[in-house]
Amino acid sequence: MTKTPTNWTSRDDAAVEDMIRRGASRRELLKMLMASGVAVAAGGSVLMNATAAVAATPTVGGTLKAAGWSSSTADTLDPAKATLSTDYVRCCAYYNRLTFLNGEGVVEMELADTIQSSDAQTWEIKLKSDVLFHNGKMLNADDVVYSMNRHLDPAVGSKANSLAKQMTEITKVDDLTVKIVLAEPNADLPTILSLHHFMIVADGTTDFSTANGTGAFMSESFEPGVRSIGVRNPNYFKAQGAYLDSFEFFAIPDNNARVNALLSGDIQLAAAVNPRSLRMLEGHDSVRTEISTAGNYTNLNIRLDVPPGEQMEFVEGMKSLINREAIQQSVLRGLAEIGNDQPVPPSNRYHNPNLAPRAFDPEKAKFHFEKAGLLGTEIPMVASDAAGSSVDMATIVQQAGAQIGMNLTVDRVPSDGYWSNYWLKSPVHFGNINPRPTPDILFSLLYASQAPWNESHYKSEKFDKMMIEARGSLDEDKRTAMYWEMQEMVANEAGTIIPTYISNVDGVTNKLGGMKPNPLGGMMGYAFAEYVWLDA
Repeated sequence: MTKTPTNWTSRDDAAVEDMIRRGASRRELLKMLMASGVAVAAGGSVLMNATAAVAATPTVGGTLKAAGWSSSTADTLDPAKATLSTDYVRCCAYYNRLTFLNGEGVVEMELADTIQSSDAQTWEIKLKSDVLFHNGKMLNADDVVYSMNRHLDPAVGSKANSLAKQMTEITKVDDLTVKIVLAEPNADLPTILSLHHFMIVADGTTDFSTANGTGAFMSESFEPGVRSIGVRNPNYFKAQGAYLDSFEFFAIPDNNARVNALLSGDIQLAAAVNPRSLRMLEGHDSVRTEISTAGNYTNLNIRLDVPPGEQMEFVEGMKSLINREAIQQSVLRGLAEIGNDQPVPPSNRYHNPNLAPRAFDPEKAKFHFEKAGLLGTEIPMVASDAAGSSVDMATIVQQAGAQIGMNLTVDRVPSDGYWSNYWLKSPVHFGNINPRPTPDILFSLLYASQAPWNESHYKSEKFDKMMIEARGSLDEDKRTAMYWEMQEMVANEAGTIIPTYISNVDGVTNKLGGMKPNPLGGMMGYAFAEYVWLDA
């Protein structure tokens, strides 16, 4: 057993921590430790402890450059219209929500001081006082009423309209109090208000060429589809405030280019790194990975309202042709959990553990394709790097189809414009869904008959009625049973194939501290800018 020398002191620990902050490599540090009489094994332990100590000590100042994987000329500073990860990152930096979902999935108050209800239908929201917008305006109830009502205005085109529709009354009680009445009881309202779309904007705001929020950063520059720059808000209402002086965020759609930018030091955070690149990162002492599994998934969508998805036999064939284990191990390098074609992940307390994933059964798939009269017909699967790992997934499905005479082609299209031109539109295409904290949110956004992101155009009156009933039930056993049945309905009736729940991997420089997992997705649920710091 190896030990550090008995004369090793806290001063020596401090010296190692100082070298780490100054950018010394692991090789240089081990060489120094061995010269001091520390064995290799013990030296590794010393470095681990020192690195942890450095990472846990916030440093104020510096500029962070971070790269996501998707962007568009339709990028927006309007929280109601936010669609891509780049939108969410900016909104989290420039605005605040009434509530915030912490790393444990627990709702915390943010702009709200309290949110209370005695019946889960009528809610009273008390706001924090002395909160300033970036233009100096004081936050009040009018801002909240205006922000919530925007989601109900068809002219706005809010992505959260289907969630907001349950709010039948949104009124100001006094300057710091708002009342929200729901059409039906919904105990999840405080959680719903923590979603990115429900950021609070100033009363009357119609110009979103810049951001006037209450957030930890102020918008200095915004070029849709190019980049954004935020600078620290000196009047932020939270005592700590942001650690960074500023941050720049943009997209590098190509995974290898994104990783290389991190390795070269051009950026300090590379979001959503493809698992194939992990070995590249592991070979460099200057970077590390932040891994979390929160329910993100890339799915294969078959529209049920157009050929070939109009024939359920084709959908059944595709579900039997998905080799989930191959996708998990070969495409995602084990960084995923097997999925069962519905969106509620195992980490969610309402996940149905009895719903078994479809088995990989090529012969069964062939039977269904023949029954549909489609065996041998050329059918394109639209994939893109914009939907993480979809090209690799499509290739595995294509190869499995070739073994049984099914002519599935991979139509690889550019990342730019994928979400506006192909997603929700192509007959067979891939999507990529970020985590959502409740089944009701997932179902409302993705599977209700009028859901804005109904990827397979699934429609079921029974499902719609159950969704409303489960939403308002205060009986947890009944609610759980209904959510389990709804998951079975989606898995068996919808045209969405969810082979795995993907672990998100963000690559970061070792100088970046403060990163933690969050149930709303990678990059700390896209809110990293407010909470991370850079060591000098």
